[in-house]
Amino acid sequence: MTALPQERRIVTAIPGPKSQELQARRTAAVAQGVGSVLPVFTARAGGGIIEDVDGNRLIDFGSGIAVTSVGASAEAVVRRAAAQLADFTHTCFMVTPYEGYVEVAEALAELTPGDHAKKSALFNSGAEAVENAVKVARAHTKRQAVVVFDHGYHGRTNLTMALTSKNMPYKHGFGPFAPEVYRVPVAYGYRWPTGPQNAGPEAAAQAIDQITKQVGPDNVAAIIIEPLLGEGGFIEPAKGFLPAIRDFAAANGIVFVADEIQSGFCRTGQWFACEDEGIVPDLITTAKGIAGGLPLAAVTGRAEIMDAAHAGGLGGTYGGNPVACAGALGAIETMRDLDLNARAKAIEVTMKARLTAMAEKFEVIGDVRGRGAMIAIELVKDRTTKEPAPEATAALAKACHQEGLLVLTCGTYGNVLRFLPPLVIGEDLLNEGLDIIEQAFARI
Repeated sequence: MTALPQERRIVTAIPGPKSQELQARRTAAVAQGVGSVLPVFTARAGGGIIEDVDGNRLIDFGSGIAVTSVGASAEAVVRRAAAQLADFTHTCFMVTPYEGYVEVAEALAELTPGDHAKKSALFNSGAEAVENAVKVARAHTKRQAVVVFDHGYHGRTNLTMALTSKNMPYKHGFGPFAPEVYRVPVAYGYRWPTGPQNAGPEAAAQAIDQITKQVGPDNVAAIIIEPLLGEGGFIEPAKGFLPAIRDFAAANGIVFVADEIQSGFCRTGQWFACEDEGIVPDLITTAKGIAGGLPLAAVTGRAEIMDAAHAGGLGGTYGGNPVACAGALGAIETMRDLDLNARAKAIEVTMKARLTAMAEKFEVIGDVRGRGAMIAIELVKDRTTKEPAPEATAALAKACHQEGLLVLTCGTYGNVLRFLPPLVIGEDLLNEGLDIIEQAFARI
């Protein structure tokens, strides 16, 4: 696992003096637009712990935003990446290829849903993967329009900002955005007007109606959705919604793209979240958890769709970097060896039981949701009106940070605490983190 002791330790204020010194240097040298959730500077990380430069050890409920699912220094990732570093750091796959890229593509063909022939192209980031999925879909269909959903998040490039639904902080002041993007409703069960039991069919009917009337199915190249919406608030689309949208896409020759960048690679207790309702996407985008913290992303899909782009039409200087590919093979090895799907399900059982009990004690918790180790609580000022409580959410996150627990917030309304512990976190650390959350609620 990791040589880093798996125990929380607080020896200074959070952030401590060394972190504060580094923060002063950062303020002088780093662009203000790059934010940080918590200005403690990391010295080491592994398992379920982040150790800062002052010697504090924090429990990690963020995994670098669902990236270090296998831990931040997983043995297989380090071993394979180090061996590759010693051989060569780069040739550019588009100049002289190498086996690691091919091995990752083969692994993705095996792991992603569906038994059809598949091919992949590798990139650097989730946004690049989504952008290239759109390119492939447009090349295949000879159509232009792209349909996305309320509360969706797909990245920070110009096209993926257009696909993303949240203005602040992602889009504000950065327009104009790419055209031919259309947004339709999603089945957000907790906030659906007629209740969660009706959300799936009603939202699907509304979305399909809007696409049909406003865009025209024959003009749609791709429908892109996160099978479990991340940044929008860990929204699990109500049952029946995804299959209805998938069927509509298939009936109209539309490429159905599952954005599994945050939800993929064992995060939800399955290799991919779309497996929950048996969805087989035409294309699937992956990044974050794919390579144990090294920058890598992929578009994987039906071979005949992936081959629609002309030779030279896909690529990038660093896409599928050999060290990142080695890291990915190490991460996949770790996921298999430790059965991290089973571990994610065990984390869900522990977290949901504890958080549901907290919801009975604290009125501010409106909803407990998510799957696997992708769990969230939505905070509200009033359970009847469901008015969002972003101030309470920020205060709770701050209280957890001061006690040495790293948590993240999200949600269109800024009122969701999201929990993304590394899948290798120990049960004792997991429960200690939940204790800190419960104590923070009691104080606030």
